[in-house]
Amino acid sequence: MMIYTPLGIVPLMLTFAAFAIPLLTLIIKKKWFYHLYALLFSVVALCYTAENFWLVVYGVKQPISYLFGGWIAPLGIVYTVDGLGAVLGLLIGIDMVLIVLYSIWYMRGEEGIEWYYTLLLLLESAMIGIVYTGDIFNLFVMIELLAISAYGLVGFYRHKREAIEAAIKYALIGATATTMFFLSIVYIYGTYGTVNMADLALKTRLPWITQYIPQATMYFAHLSGTGYGNPIVATAIAIALALWAFTFKAAVFPNYFWLPDAHPEAPTPVSAALSGLVVKMGAYATIRLLYTIFGVGSLIDASAAGGWSLRDVILFIILLLGAISAMIGSLVMIIQNDIKRILAYSTIDHLGVIFMGIGVAMHGVSQAVVAIALTGVVLHMINHSFGKTMLFMASGIYIKNSGTRDITRMRGIGRLLPVTSLVMVVGLLHLLGVPPFGGFFSKLLIYNALIGAGQVAFALILILSTAISMLGYMRIIVNLILPPRPPELIGKARESIPATTILSVLTAIIIIIGIYCLTGGINTLQAIVEPSTTLKGLVQYIDSTFSTYMLPK
Repeated sequence: MMIYTPLGIVPLMLTFAAFAIPLLTLIIKKKWFYHLYALLFSVVALCYTAENFWLVVYGVKQPISYLFGGWIAPLGIVYTVDGLGAVLGLLIGIDMVLIVLYSIWYMRGEEGIEWYYTLLLLLESAMIGIVYTGDIFNLFVMIELLAISAYGLVGFYRHKREAIEAAIKYALIGATATTMFFLSIVYIYGTYGTVNMADLALKTRLPWITQYIPQATMYFAHLSGTGYGNPIVATAIAIALALWAFTFKAAVFPNYFWLPDAHPEAPTPVSAALSGLVVKMGAYATIRLLYTIFGVGSLIDASAAGGWSLRDVILFIILLLGAISAMIGSLVMIIQNDIKRILAYSTIDHLGVIFMGIGVAMHGVSQAVVAIALTGVVLHMINHSFGKTMLFMASGIYIKNSGTRDITRMRGIGRLLPVTSLVMVVGLLHLLGVPPFGGFFSKLLIYNALIGAGQVAFALILILSTAISMLGYMRIIVNLILPPRPPELIGKARESIPATTILSVLTAIIIIIGIYCLTGGINTLQAIVEPSTTLKGLVQYIDSTFSTYMLPK
């Protein structure tokens, strides 16, 4: 087994870099140093995530693993990355570089910038660790690191009562959610005697998987523990607890209430990271739980007398919660005046669409439809990440120039900021799903998957939520761009070259995604992520984790 150092080094590097900042403040007082310091490490992290993506997709063309401390699985912590993890890792790397660049402009002159970048680098470290880890306890650790970093960033403006209130609300409920996930791990370990994802994937599918992996029992015969109790009941409890935590992180109904306060009160670059990336971690963890660990062929996938398995029930609940979230997000956003709250509720809407796609993979649904659904989900994560990052950054320029987040009080400012306004319109059309932008193709894939799975009502909800959200997006355009220019801001409102350059890069990325989809790129993306839904892909994931057992003695 090769030791893929680029896989394991990224979270460790970013964590050490973050914790070094407080020490550096003892000798370096210049703010510009910390801006460049954060940019350097985010660029290095991007290079590593790009290398990992290349290894998985074009190099070895299969999942890759890294053993921390040389401890073989399932004794030690293992990072195992397949196409799904590689794509999302690269997404995090790209988006975080742009967010750090925007922070250099937006946070200039702010006090406490060293603590800001400490938390931002920890946030990136946690997200990359989440999509790379092959161990559910390490997943819990990374989610905790993500949560603590996010709490601090939301409350960064500690002189504002609203920011502290939002951070406290986020932290109290978030701590409850992560505690529930910890209890979920207790149930899983007590039942299966392991926390390694590949090991769990094996144990939940024994004995039938031995016909595909003859050495399956050897993998954990002397290293992995044995559990006790009723595995079905324990698994059901564990999944219920874990999904409560994951839906909280993803801001999906009924755990969405923290997001409309947290995102607006955080600094705008943090809002972009929270909405563009952080909420996706809950969606990713849900996919890994219900597709890899307790996926097709697992002990909860056996059909009961009524034809539904426990996994089907769980997936239908996910589908239903996604539909409710999509409707709530789209309905509430149309009555908001705070531009960042409009974008926050839009995030709830889009995460609902993503969870609808995740919930498609029930019994009786063909592998082709499941592959389309997951491709749509991943593509929508990418589209929403870049689109929402761009919109929050554009809103930050409006806020900087007008001194308010209320769109009714910044009426017409868009006419004074033409580049920002053009970017805003492109981003809104992209998220709305207007062809030929990428948002259209990801929604179309999820819609087709819902129709293919026989979930016509949910497909109609997707269309309805999109139509309603258009009213919210139009309110932004009508208030910011269409009215006459505000005379009090003429000569004062200015676009910053660094900020608009970053927005131009994001606009180019969105246009490239649309062209990529138009020219058959969807098939390439499907080939990358589909193995996460297939038996062959599962076997490769398990084999990559445990292949150390087959090394020559």
